[in-house]
Amino acid sequence: MALRRRQPPVLSHEFVLQNHADLAACVGMFFVLGLLFERTAEASFVFLTLQHGVPAPAEESPPCARYRYGARDLATVFFYSLVAVLVHALLREYVLDRVARRLQLPRARQGRFNEVGQLGAFCLVSSVWGFAVLLAEGCLAEPALLWRAPLATMTFRTKLFYVAQLAYWCHAVPELYFQRTRPQDLPRQLVYIGLHLFHIAGAYLLYLHHLGLLLLAMHYAVELLTHVRDLVLLGDDSPPHGVSLWAAALILGRVGTLVVSVLTVGLHLAAGQARDPDAAARNVNVLAARIAVLLSSCTIQACVAWGLGGTPLQRQLEGATAALRAPAARKKRAKGRPCRKAAENGVAAWSRPHTPHLRKDRSP
Repeated sequence: MALRRRQPPVLSHEFVLQNHADLAACVGMFFVLGLLFERTAEASFVFLTLQHGVPAPAEESPPCARYRYGARDLATVFFYSLVAVLVHALLREYVLDRVARRLQLPRARQGRFNEVGQLGAFCLVSSVWGFAVLLAEGCLAEPALLWRAPLATMTFRTKLFYVAQLAYWCHAVPELYFQRTRPQDLPRQLVYIGLHLFHIAGAYLLYLHHLGLLLLAMHYAVELLTHVRDLVLLGDDSPPHGVSLWAAALILGRVGTLVVSVLTVGLHLAAGQARDPDAAARNVNVLAARIAVLLSSCTIQACVAWGLGGTPLQRQLEGATAALRAPAARKKRAKGRPCRKAAENGVAAWSRPHTPHLRKDRSP
């Protein structure tokens, strides 16, 4: 990170806020340097590599590494959270801040610009990454994989995607402190982060990895359009006219996500339903789990759609109401008492006969 001229006292509040990315990089390098020594290499591998690997099935050709989830995944998520803090700081300092200075945005908009910019970059990467994993897994060529009974293992690319997602949203919580988020914005941010963490962790723990990949990729694609629209509005104060592409994509994306969730969870997974959850076999495809997945999917789509579409819709309604009230106000003013300047000695100017002004001749 770039050095600043005026450095606050070491380990003070301002020092942590200004150099949090450097501190995160130092902690991450501590785990990387542990690979150089034999006694600490095994502990460092827990943080740097994916854990809980299982042998590949014999009938699978070519064989590929398979993984399950476990307690050691928390260490991996912690390490990649440090990486997310570092990438977030680099993106803000070398891209977002320079663009904000080029646009000459006021300070009130710079915080919102940085938030929308880093979320837009994350949604772009996650959406492309999710569809790439689905293509590599064969889910786009064979959609039946989405509604088959979930397997108790996942591939390397799938687990890496979920670990990266959990790491990003876990890093977003301390970023609220590092980025000096205003207290009035904290509830909205915490709810937004909590919803993503809850649903990503649910798909990860219930082995609904293919369904979760598709829903996340669709969700991030719609979120990307939303953040692009916010960036345009931050740079230009003029609101969009008519039905925009953003509104159509928002509705189609939310409805498509709900349709995929209902068809997959409510109908097709019922064919492989287990009577009782089997902890040993990790078969959690039961009625209670499927109902919970449907309710949670509907909840997040409703909350996100209301949060993103409620405010612009309210602004448009307020603008339309003000436009309707303006002609009525002008008519009421015209029918009311005349203007003070138009009256003279208590008699309105329009009630007097319109006579030309006679100019007095000056006496010689």
